Amino acid sequence: MKNRIKIERAILDITQDDLAKKIGVSRQTINSIEKSRYVPSTVLALKLSEIFKKPINEFFFLEETD
Repeated sequence: MKNRIKIERAILDITQDDLAKKIGVSRQTINSIEKSRYVPSTVLALKLSEIFKKPINEFFFLEETD
């Protein structure tokens, strides 16, 4: 799964640490999500959706191999 988390953070002008604190995870978790090493839970994806004020499918994308 690909994502646009880093781009969405840049739009809001927030750091990985800022985003992590807003949704209750570590900065390392945000880093792992951005690098597609970790697929977030539904709850975490919904929290990101609230922060970005966008539907989940606007910042997470399935790849053909998913």
